[in-house]
Amino acid sequence: MRALFFKEINSFLSSIIGYVFILIYLISSGLFHWVLSYNTNLLEGTEADMIPFFNLSPVIFFILIPAITMRSIAEERRTGTIELLLTRPISDFKLVFAKYLAGVALVVVAIIPTIIYFISMYYLGKPAGNIDAGATMTSYVGLILLGAVFVSIGIFASSLTNSQIVAFILAMFLCWVFYDGFNLLGNFSQFGGLDYFIKYVGIAFHYDSIKKGVIDSGDIIYFLSLNTLFLFASLTVIKTLKK
Repeated sequence: MRALFFKEINSFLSSIIGYVFILIYLISSGLFHWVLSYNTNLLEGTEADMIPFFNLSPVIFFILIPAITMRSIAEERRTGTIELLLTRPISDFKLVFAKYLAGVALVVVAIIPTIIYFISMYYLGKPAGNIDAGATMTSYVGLILLGAVFVSIGIFASSLTNSQIVAFILAMFLCWVFYDGFNLLGNFSQFGGLDYFIKYVGIAFHYDSIKKGVIDSGDIIYFLSLNTLFLFASLTVIKTLKK
């Protein structure tokens, strides 16, 4: 599996895809948080915090992450190389998991440079250091967990088709549904007492919980379960390709 993992990492870095993903994420977040006069600007808040950054990043991710995962399986289905991979002495799970880990690694690499945002806000506070460091660190954990789920969703979407465009659109739609769709659906009064449970299914509910500065075991289990669900779904689709 290690060889497959590095193969996927190399495919990101040997082409422009990986670099474009990292650059667009950093440039877009930099513009919204430091340059543009908008409610996401970190300098225009009344307190030194990273809340605007952690609120905007998921929106950027459910556009960019489907763009890097859309070719993970769809391209191999289109070119026929998926059949060669399936005949190699490696389990289907390791094949899917290697692609998943490579995608998560790229997400983490993109997030790491944003620590400079925290350092800047730390020293810009009055007095310096007047920022909730604990909540910021847990929010970073939540952002990585969210990004990992988006990667698993993207791989699942890519396994369903040999078209990268279809995989991209489907992954972006599923990411939106699980991140914000259930949350919006739960706001309708027609569901009565079920609104809480509908929101609970959505990623935003658990991501917002982690952003408060406390990592609850229920939230961790939720993210791990959602990852497992979509990886298992991808594995099921790939197994059908053998038939």
